Amino acid sequence: MITFAHPLFFLLLLAVPPLIALFVMRLRTPATFTLSSTGAFRGFKATLRSRLHWLPEALLLVSFVFAVIAMARPQTTNSRSTRETEGINIMLALDVSGSMLAQDLKPNRIEAAKEVAQEFVASRPNDNIGLVVFAGESYTQAPLTTDHAIVQNFLSGVELGVLDDGTAIGSGLATSISRLKETKGESKVVILLTDGTNNAGAIAPTTAAEIAKSFGIRVYTIGVGTMGEAPTPVQTLLGIEYMMMPVEIDEASLKQIADTTGGQYFRATDNEELKEIYAEIDRMEKVKLKVENFTQKTELFPDFLWVALGLAVLALLLRNTWLKRLP
Repeated sequence: MITFAHPLFFLLLLAVPPLIALFVMRLRTPATFTLSSTGAFRGFKATLRSRLHWLPEALLLVSFVFAVIAMARPQTTNSRSTRETEGINIMLALDVSGSMLAQDLKPNRIEAAKEVAQEFVASRPNDNIGLVVFAGESYTQAPLTTDHAIVQNFLSGVELGVLDDGTAIGSGLATSISRLKETKGESKVVILLTDGTNNAGAIAPTTAAEIAKSFGIRVYTIGVGTMGEAPTPVQTLLGIEYMMMPVEIDEASLKQIADTTGGQYFRATDNEELKEIYAEIDRMEKVKLKVENFTQKTELFPDFLWVALGLAVLALLLRNTWLKRLP
């Protein structure tokens, strides 16, 4: 791309049209002198020299244009930038216990959590993301991958009832840690979402938090559920019925996990709060970006200046030699 350091010099080109008009008028005004007879010139044809008598003035005019361009200092700019991104390793730990069917979030807690998690995955194109599900036990639903379509498919396919019921928060966190501890990169994060208290599994949540801290893993914990009571599925003699049940979330343990690992605890009582929580985590966990810009400018004005000088010298030579005018 060509740029000009002093573009105001182009205003001098406004003189070109008047110069051309003056030049044309001069060509059309014939020189006159008195002869006693023109008979001696009969039969003479116009020579190449006479046909090109206008050339020196035209060369001077073009020389002027090139000189103006040279004064404007044309430059070429070569820009190059290098962009390096370092993604974050993120494990989503999702509670799939039976209480996640409670309908205080719409249509229920698990579907709301899946929807928001899918949006979060889609917003993090540079990250390695995996999925762990837990109830009375835990397992890896999707290993860490940059193929987010796979993670989203696994999220959409999450179902309740596959695992023994219960809430093994410590196990869910420990499984997530096992997937993250050997990964490369400094940023390792677990986003753990649950709606209850730890009542299953062999690992205490606080113990799992200490293990996460030792591996430099931050844990963001999310307690999902309204304040008070929520319509929750309950097994009765007539089958599954929804009854208003107390919402019991061990917020103290979830806060302790987050504080121990350098993360943060959030409480989501409805769909909008849950979306905002994931958006807040997204803002806090930014991808590391390194950008180096390199710019090199090459001056072109010497080329235009030499052309201008060459044309001017050629015009003067022609006017004083081959195309010399008589006084």
